[in-house]
Amino acid sequence: MTHSRLALIGFGNVGRAFVRLLLRKESELKEKYDLTFRVTGIGTGRHGAAIDPDGLDLEKALALVDGGQSLSPLTKKTVTGPLDFVRSVPADVLFENTPVNVATGKPAIDHLQAALERGMHAITANKGPVVHAYRELASLAQTKGRKFLFESTVMDGAPIFSLFRSALPAAQLTSFRGILNSTTNLILGRMEAGDTFDDAVRYCQEIGLAETDPSGDVDGWDASVKVAALVTVLMGIPFKPQQVDRTGIRGITAEMVAVARTHGKRWKLVCSAEKNGNDVNGRVAPELVSPASPLYSVEGSSSIVEFHTDTLSSLSILEGNPGPETTAYGLLADFINAVKDQ
Repeated sequence: MTHSRLALIGFGNVGRAFVRLLLRKESELKEKYDLTFRVTGIGTGRHGAAIDPDGLDLEKALALVDGGQSLSPLTKKTVTGPLDFVRSVPADVLFENTPVNVATGKPAIDHLQAALERGMHAITANKGPVVHAYRELASLAQTKGRKFLFESTVMDGAPIFSLFRSALPAAQLTSFRGILNSTTNLILGRMEAGDTFDDAVRYCQEIGLAETDPSGDVDGWDASVKVAALVTVLMGIPFKPQQVDRTGIRGITAEMVAVARTHGKRWKLVCSAEKNGNDVNGRVAPELVSPASPLYSVEGSSSIVEFHTDTLSSLSILEGNPGPETTAYGLLADFINAVKDQ
């Protein structure tokens, strides 16, 4: 029986969905995987932090944060900030789910590095550390005999990175093409149904899919970070979001959408990369796609990626309408994969 002490830094929608999933899967983890756990720490940006070596009451933690209250009534140790939390919490696995910093990947990189240096497995849904410090964190994890895993960073819980890590040995990725940003796909779909661009953005904000400032999605930055992460990890070439040739969807008008439909085509924000020797061309831009493309029928907030390798000419993964629960599943899968072979 493997027993793991878990710590979470970042307790927003994804973090809370992950805790609910842990509670729902607790019996299954024990019976099927011989795994038990207790959550010994939760650190947040707005609700304080709580540490209890004996395990936190997770239902109370969820209720406090859902109600906008502080976690401080649950703590047995006071910390001075996020990094102090990581360095103080008694844990075997850290789940890092703080907001993405596209420019530098910090402070998430610092959190993950501190966890690995303490001998924890480091798991994240944050794309920033993958594009800005993948090699450093992976090397540190190997040195410490721990795992640095990040399945939830691209296409939520879909098995993208683990697919190449485990199921596709000796397959060299030569190119990929897909729809990796849920928000823009839904915006373009709403515009096909008659919404203006602004109305479609507002709808995505109302349902919690888009931020108050939607520029990260509509200007293509989120998609560019995902392209950079796939190139960095799966092609083995360090690649930054700033290297992606990026065009967002602000220039797509209702008239352009209507004309495309009359010709049987659809606008999609297409993410792609192609490897040429040691060079990579990465691109994010609106494209007209025809019914012959697997991207054509991707609706709503769904995502798709089509891989081309030196051994398989085409392999596609489609994820239908993901949410915090699917991202949480990626964290759970990483947790199982990190500790099952200990």
